[in-house]
Amino acid sequence: MTEFDAGQFDIAVIGAGHAGIEAALAAARLGLETIVFTINLDAVGNMPCNPAIGGTGKGHLVRELDALGGEMAKAADECCIQYRLLNKGKGPAVWSLRAQADRRRYQERMKHTLERQEHLTVRQGEVVEIRTEGGAVSAVVLATGAVFSVKAAILATGTYLAGRTIVGECIEDSGPDGMHAAGRLTDSLRKLGLPLRRFKTGTPPRVNARSVDFEEMEIQYGDALPVPFSYSTKSPPENRAVCYLTWTTEETLRIVRENLDRAPMYSGVIEGVGPRYCPSFETKVVRFPDKLRHQLFVEPMGLHTEELYIQGFSSSMPEEVQIQMLHSVPGLRHAVMTRPAYAIEYDCIDPLALRPTLEVKAIPGLYGAGQFNGSSGYEEAAVQGFVAGVNAARKLRGESDFILSRSESYIGTLIDDLVTKGTNEPYRMMTSRSEYRLLLRQDNADQRLTRRGWEIGLVPEERLREVEAKYAAVDREIARLTHTGVAPSPALAAFLAERGTADAPDGCPLVALLRRPQLTYADLAPFDPDRPDLPPDAAEQVEISVKYAGYIQRQQKQVEDFRKMERRRLPPDLDYSAIQGLRLEAREKLNAVRPADLGQASRISGVSPADVTALMIYLER
Repeated sequence: MTEFDAGQFDIAVIGAGHAGIEAALAAARLGLETIVFTINLDAVGNMPCNPAIGGTGKGHLVRELDALGGEMAKAADECCIQYRLLNKGKGPAVWSLRAQADRRRYQERMKHTLERQEHLTVRQGEVVEIRTEGGAVSAVVLATGAVFSVKAAILATGTYLAGRTIVGECIEDSGPDGMHAAGRLTDSLRKLGLPLRRFKTGTPPRVNARSVDFEEMEIQYGDALPVPFSYSTKSPPENRAVCYLTWTTEETLRIVRENLDRAPMYSGVIEGVGPRYCPSFETKVVRFPDKLRHQLFVEPMGLHTEELYIQGFSSSMPEEVQIQMLHSVPGLRHAVMTRPAYAIEYDCIDPLALRPTLEVKAIPGLYGAGQFNGSSGYEEAAVQGFVAGVNAARKLRGESDFILSRSESYIGTLIDDLVTKGTNEPYRMMTSRSEYRLLLRQDNADQRLTRRGWEIGLVPEERLREVEAKYAAVDREIARLTHTGVAPSPALAAFLAERGTADAPDGCPLVALLRRPQLTYADLAPFDPDRPDLPPDAAEQVEISVKYAGYIQRQQKQVEDFRKMERRRLPPDLDYSAIQGLRLEAREKLNAVRPADLGQASRISGVSPADVTALMIYLER
């Protein structure tokens, strides 16, 4: 192949999925000349696994990304067609927004956003090689021979890297949705010494809505008062679609069991490790043999197509078996399959090879993001892309690293888990992964992270002042409730009795009433004539802050203790092999991870509390 000089850029982003989009936009918006490559421009922002944004834990990531100045939440609010706030029956720590997206509209919107961005060039082409000079990134090379000189590169390859799709005995070198795979780049990364591994994920079948009997299914409406993802979205989103719920049958289980010998998951065909929390349907059947039925969610791909995703039915079974499985399910007995489900294997890096900035430790200027780093999910990918893009830009501008702590964000938790603990399977964010989830709620991401976004230059000052004004109003209202009493009265006594809570015969401060679990902030209005007209989001903050004050204070104390550990920095060149008192396993793990501080060291798998104590003694000396 004849090579030629195709130009010079500061940063190359390889891949334009959810990670690549945020990486490219962040770097370009910070003024760095950026080029983003994609194997096919029609695959920008693709949603091959499900047509939705958010979900449990994932909605938190989208809100945090929005507070920092990312794009996903804004695009979701323009393109989503049904909104539901999950876990509303539980405490606010686990409330998570999820919305069905119009898949094609989302792709078009993201592609156009990239095309219109200053300092950003969008280019179709397959990157086959990353070159270094003096050990640092110097160029990327396309299959056509085009050589682009760059100072940094961000790998956001998704499931394309040596991708292989599997439907029964039909095995093809392929990316998602029939796009061609990126095979030669894997060879280049291996030559650079990157520790690669093999993961897999899967997709569900799609069917034509005209062939579905919705009367046999349970309808799922969106929320009556939808909540947007982006804090900048001023008008409530509109629900324009419905979803449906159905269940598999014992016949479905029989079909799977009788064909397990043809299942690539169990015949040795699939080599990659799959996600534990989103398994294929045949894995569910094997793992839960006593379960007689499983939920399936029927979700529209968009407003201008008849295709429906059958969520919960991911599979790599042969196509004819998949059709039998579909036809055993109520509502799908005559379903016409438009796309079979498939498993996809791909190469990714061991994230222990990454710094908390997502830069590869051994190769300055090379960053990873998204599924390349061993995670799964659009939202996990997007936030990593943002962090990688910001850090690449800041490094080239000679600025400090941008690292979010796990005590201030789910993004920090996600990245810390990956680069400190590693992962043996595709990593998925869940609220249970955070030890500070009552502080890191999806409703207060703007309070936690807007200033960080402003500090790095991706949030305008006007937006920061809006957030500060909002929380100043919340504080004033809590103070007013604390110092405003309500007098005893027959009306108050009757109201409290109706709500099943004790009377207040001597009256009490309004804040005391709000602390009661049976009462809401809105309930106090008839007894509070001086009540200010707060926006709904501010009123929600008042209620949560008052009701959970004790728990919040307890977690804030835990955060202070955690920050003391974080402040104990560890020298980057520290030789752990020479520290007396460390066990052999701890020495090996610490030398491999190279933790930045004592807090990160304490979270490394294989490092015990006794090892941490030995480290503390060494630091004191």
